[in-house]
Amino acid sequence: MGHREDLLEGAKRCLLEKGYARTTARDIVAASGTNLASIGYHYGSKDVLMRQALVETVEEWGARLAGTEDTGSGEPAGDSVERFAAVWDRILRSFLEQRDFVASQVEVLGLLPRDPELRTALATVLPEGGEGLVAVFEDVPDTEVDAESARVVGSFYQALLTGLMVQSLITPAALPSGGDLVEAMRRVLSGAVLGGRAGREGAGDGAEGTGEGPGRIGEGPERTGDGPAAS
Repeated sequence: MGHREDLLEGAKRCLLEKGYARTTARDIVAASGTNLASIGYHYGSKDVLMRQALVETVEEWGARLAGTEDTGSGEPAGDSVERFAAVWDRILRSFLEQRDFVASQVEVLGLLPRDPELRTALATVLPEGGEGLVAVFEDVPDTEVDAESARVVGSFYQALLTGLMVQSLITPAALPSGGDLVEAMRRVLSGAVLGGRAGREGAGDGAEGTGEGPGRIGEGPERTGDGPAAS
């Protein structure tokens, strides 16, 4: 790799290890084995380099999610509800396994109101992120996602994603499962939020109406409430 690529890789490592705001130009130079002059030559400034590093770490996370072959997750292509739950289980597990990545993303949220250039950089890639999420949940290439689906459904997925990222840092043991998210949507849409599991009194709902939903991602399978928090 040349200095440009080395700097970007070093900046990505610093982002995960030190955070966005705490990373200095000297940190990046030390992590990349380059020199201070290289930052200005290749990127113009440390801030431009860090914004690029941030965007690339998100893109790499999305690519890993899209390319995950989780043969034990039970993601049936023909059942959109089960696939919705299974994909969210994958996402939530990734939050617990990649806490440095999650921390870097949540940190940046607090910087956005005071950093217009950072806002602009993320606004440029936000629609692409929504499109990618729709593609993952629908199990189709990005090119098959139309603009309206990316805007409406992609924004919904991004809103859930952001909120669950924050929750995974604060109370990882209380993270919902994909099945919990499905149940929450059913309760809201059926107007039965406070009335127990949706469909409990109705026929034909099978296991979904038994009240024995899957355990939270951060807990043991029996949902005892004393499962270990993620490290």
